[in-house]
Amino acid sequence: MDEGVIKYHCHWLKDEPVETKVIQELMQWRDHLYSLGLIGVYDNGIGFGNISIRLQDSLEFVVSGTQTGHFPHLKPEYYTRVTEFNLTENSLTCRGPIKASSESLTHAAIYSFQSNIKAIIHIHHAEFWQNLLFHIPTTRPEVPYGTPQMVEEMFRLFEQEDLGDLKILAMAGHEEGVLTFGESLQEAGEVLFQYWEGG
Repeated sequence: MDEGVIKYHCHWLKDEPVETKVIQELMQWRDHLYSLGLIGVYDNGIGFGNISIRLQDSLEFVVSGTQTGHFPHLKPEYYTRVTEFNLTENSLTCRGPIKASSESLTHAAIYSFQSNIKAIIHIHHAEFWQNLLFHIPTTRPEVPYGTPQMVEEMFRLFEQEDLGDLKILAMAGHEEGVLTFGESLQEAGEVLFQYWEGG
């Protein structure tokens, strides 16, 4: 199992945390998702799930750091700012006290595809995932997370499967992985819970 492993090339520039006021809502949403068991840690100690917000109208975004799933509450030092990325070279640059989450390149792909997307939530839940597979936009089973192939899959789902309207996808090749997004964290969360309660 390679869950939680960073597969892209990460240029990490150690820096101060993002200002708390910038990520206050992000922190609240992440901790709420943790309390529901949708972000957390497996029995083997590997963390799962992550969350991010776009910074203003740029391609920069703040994302929860790698291997932070075991913390019930994430302080600002457990978030990092992604300042640059190259989808074809499978690389990104992050600046902060911690390296970016292993799924950060997938977040980057979504932000780069639609400028109105401002927030992304990526959760894990076995039963929820199983119920959604192939009933909503779903990545192909042979495509692993954190790879250029997953980036291509994101673009395919936008172009072929109404992902831009539905704002939710399941990752067939990333067990238990479900991702939602929106023009705000509130919208990304509402999409998630609409399906959660509907299931």
